Amino acid sequence: MSVAFTREESAETAAEVELPDRPISPHPNLVTASGLKALEDALTHARTAYEAAQQIEDLNERRHAIATALRDVRYFAERVKTAQVIPPPMTIESVAFGSSVTFKRDDGRRQSFRIVGEDEADPRTGSISYVSPVARSLIGKAVGDVVVVADHEIEMLAIG
Repeated sequence: MSVAFTREESAETAAEVELPDRPISPHPNLVTASGLKALEDALTHARTAYEAAQQIEDLNERRHAIATALRDVRYFAERVKTAQVIPPPMTIESVAFGSSVTFKRDDGRRQSFRIVGEDEADPRTGSISYVSPVARSLIGKAVGDVVVVADHEIEMLAIG
């Protein structure tokens, strides 16, 4: 066997791209029904990206695209597998996972958020993770209750 072929194979193997896995939260993977759907959609998208990456002609670009897609497939497959769908709250008497809450901060700002799973949380669009400090402080509270989060008071105004 020619040394040239051995070197080429070794160079190709050395160029493999392996990305570290996306971190998985140690908290239970609680999700809303729409959160599970979003995880399933993300997994489908990652699998599609993997299939598309295999068609890329440029070797380095293909390796990077495959590594990225595989990392996402591993992450979303695990999140779908461990998802625990929590039904919508049965009552609006106290804050629970899935509740929409409106509260007033001690600086006068009013904010509204829905308490959801970690992967579906996006404060810019009005949702926060159930493990966030604000959500943890509000779960179980009722309208009129005041809680302290990071040395600031928050008063519960509404639960939906």
